[in-house]
Amino acid sequence: MPKPQPRLVPVVPAGLAIGHAGDSAMASGVTALVFARPATASVSVLGGAPGGRDTGLLAPEMTVEQVDALLLSGGSAFGLDAAGGAMAALATAGRGFPVGPLRVPIVPQAILFDLLNGGDKRWSDPPPYWAWGRQAVQDAAATTPEGSVGAGLGATLANLKGGFGTASARTRRGLAVQAFMAVNAIGVATIGETGHFWAAPFEQEREFGGRSWPARLPDEALGLRIKGHAAEPATTIGAVVTDAQLTKTQAHRLAIMGQDGLARAIRPAHAAMDGDTLFAAATGRQALEDPLLDLTELGMLAADCVARAIARAVYHARALPFPGALPDWQTRFGDG
Repeated sequence: MPKPQPRLVPVVPAGLAIGHAGDSAMASGVTALVFARPATASVSVLGGAPGGRDTGLLAPEMTVEQVDALLLSGGSAFGLDAAGGAMAALATAGRGFPVGPLRVPIVPQAILFDLLNGGDKRWSDPPPYWAWGRQAVQDAAATTPEGSVGAGLGATLANLKGGFGTASARTRRGLAVQAFMAVNAIGVATIGETGHFWAAPFEQEREFGGRSWPARLPDEALGLRIKGHAAEPATTIGAVVTDAQLTKTQAHRLAIMGQDGLARAIRPAHAAMDGDTLFAAATGRQALEDPLLDLTELGMLAADCVARAIARAVYHARALPFPGALPDWQTRFGDG
């Protein structure tokens, strides 16, 4: 059965553009979320072995409240160079936090570990992530492919190829929220040896195969299945973006609630060698009418979107072109 081509989807909410860069031979890459205007942002870090840059400034009590872009990257700690390239591109465009006559672009970043996926990591000096960070910002657009692109290019799970996925929803009052996830989990997103996704209860319009849950969970479904050994790093990273007007504290709560979706879609999640990190950003285009109620609904939908985006990332991924590479979902299970 032919594999689906990466599908372009509209970016929701408005005021956001997505760019990807990477190298299929190296099996690694970078994804940039670039805001048309600075967005209020915070972060939730629940993995036991996170890697990030400028995530500390997103704590609610810290001074800087808004970001110019968010970066998701492969490469483990090598990938942290990507933020420098992203900052360079944004500085050239006149973006950044004003400091006297200067502007310093604010680009928090999270990384995932994709160094053991079979790709050729014998890069030249310097590593390519700085250049990829700049390219991802420069190429950012209002639509994005899903699957094996950007930060998801080299991503894997315990049993299948991982990738990059996105999913969106709206509250009853019309507030938009969308999740963007790079899925490189230590565990699995599917149930046992089947092609059913743990995220199936949240699926919309057969967006990842329409298989629902199996009538009966297989005996092995609740057992532990992870990459190699528990000491092998992994990590699922991403962001939820809303067009609501949020404070930094409200954005932090949105990130915390969004992490629930990661736990619904991946088994296990937030492990000792995971770096599971979720940003939340608000573009401020719509005011909250009832702050507690609206934020609660946004958080609920953010978690749903995170779960759906994780399944979509796996559903649209392509196997890496190396001997012994993990299969992709389409090859193993078909599009039933």
